[in-house]
Amino acid sequence: MSGGSFKAAMIQMRSGMTPAANIDEAVRLIGEAKSAGADYVQTPEMTNILARKREQLFAVIAEEEADPALAALREQARKLGLYVHIGSLAIKFSPERAANRSYLIAPSGEIIARYDKIHMFDVDLAGGESYRESNSYRPGETAVLADLPWGRLGLTICYDLRFPALYRALAEAGATLLAIPSSFTKQTGEAHWHVLMRARAIETGCFVLTAAQGGTHEAGRETYGHSLIVDPWGRILAEAGEDPGVIMAEIDMSEVAKARGRIPSLQHGRRFEIVEPLAEPTHLHVVRGAE
Repeated sequence: MSGGSFKAAMIQMRSGMTPAANIDEAVRLIGEAKSAGADYVQTPEMTNILARKREQLFAVIAEEEADPALAALREQARKLGLYVHIGSLAIKFSPERAANRSYLIAPSGEIIARYDKIHMFDVDLAGGESYRESNSYRPGETAVLADLPWGRLGLTICYDLRFPALYRALAEAGATLLAIPSSFTKQTGEAHWHVLMRARAIETGCFVLTAAQGGTHEAGRETYGHSLIVDPWGRILAEAGEDPGVIMAEIDMSEVAKARGRIPSLQHGRRFEIVEPLAEPTHLHVVRGAE
């Protein structure tokens, strides 16, 4: 499980349509976090561009090997000697599809882990607000864990938050830290952000680290902000408002064992088989043993 403590910093941004300007801002804020003592820094989903129209997105994104945003953030990690977790970049996967891809960068500048967002945000909200992420992005297929000096990190992105089975699986595979970089809409954030983030921490006994986009963006989208650091008992250790900036907290990894010792729900899970006999009510049968 590793252990010890470290300082985590969440970078809140308001990404626009120009990747170079967005990355300059990310580099500046990462430097600010390092000066404040951060060991691990996370940026939000869509660090390099937040575009609503497909043609705007594909006009500026690049394949991973040629992406200047990834190169600049790898260099910043190497120069400052800290872990930089790029919440996600829009990366060209094919002529027709992009990847919403997260990168964990080591202090050497090397890429430790990549994660492509699994769950696509395809929803119609009240007031005519509508999103079809699958029109532009290819969904990922694999959950990803990466080892940090202090614990095992589960990588997820934004809408993944609403699928608790993913977080249960990550925790059962050894995660003690969960990353959920996001670009939550203002409408859904006001309703669900805090309760979902705290729930994922409580039910897994993990720290939840979530850097967010916040405010009204150049493309017209409104995001909720409120980057968070939540401990395994569900307590909020640090929270941003709506504006760009940096929040930080000391992460004491001993809190994971304490929380799991008090509520050992990861040890008590059961797998259920649903049986639907003809002309009878549905019954739930408990299958002994964890899934």
